[in-house]
Amino acid sequence: MNKPTNTTREEMWAKQHLSATDIDYAVWERDKSMLHQLSKMGRNCTFVVDVYKCKYAYASPNFVDLLGYDSHKIETLERQGDYLESRIHPDDRAQLAALQVTLSQFIYSLPFEQRNSYSNIYSFRMLNAKQQYIRVASRHQVLEQDRNGKAWLIIGNMDISPDQKASETVDCTVLNLKNGEIFSPSLSLMPSTNLTNREIEVLRLIQKGLLSKEIADKLCISIHTVNIHRQNLLRKLGVQNSIEAIRLGQESGLLS
Repeated sequence: MNKPTNTTREEMWAKQHLSATDIDYAVWERDKSMLHQLSKMGRNCTFVVDVYKCKYAYASPNFVDLLGYDSHKIETLERQGDYLESRIHPDDRAQLAALQVTLSQFIYSLPFEQRNSYSNIYSFRMLNAKQQYIRVASRHQVLEQDRNGKAWLIIGNMDISPDQKASETVDCTVLNLKNGEIFSPSLSLMPSTNLTNREIEVLRLIQKGLLSKEIADKLCISIHTVNIHRQNLLRKLGVQNSIEAIRLGQESGLLS
């Protein structure tokens, strides 16, 4: 992982350079009406973040009954700042913010067309209506994009986790919605990898989306050799797939 910085989630969102001319808030009004209807059918808590405005845009009434939030503040969420995060355990809130920055760095390292294909699933501690800390699961993904395909509205669905393990760590699983690949990022520092120059070169080409045959042609080596480099990359980085390898390469500074 990169060395700690003072980068905030809002600063990461701002890197998209969203423009009001590329956003249609009539779309959001339709979405909000639909979410109000859906909230009557389920018990999970739904919220929406407006990345352009850098603030919460909506929270379902279920936050009141299930987790003990103030009903007036939920109804006027846009004026309440980060009220929705106020019941998260203080230690978990710091970890969650750090994870979200790290994941944003990973997302922005990907080719533009792949950036909205992920769902982040977090597990952390939050106060419930009885003022007890319980674990919740919160799944975030892109709800709406601007006219240029940039992430504009992020939807989250939160529910009480079936796993109420005693833990002081925020868990996170990242799901690729297109191919089903998953990885679990860690807040720990990246270990020494001892990658060779050729392995780094292969990793950079993987990041660009090249297949093994294309890498072989570009480097004038056999596909068998490319596959050996791929296996060595996964082994040395201690990861299960290329998505995790790219993430660690980005965090370590090996990849731009």
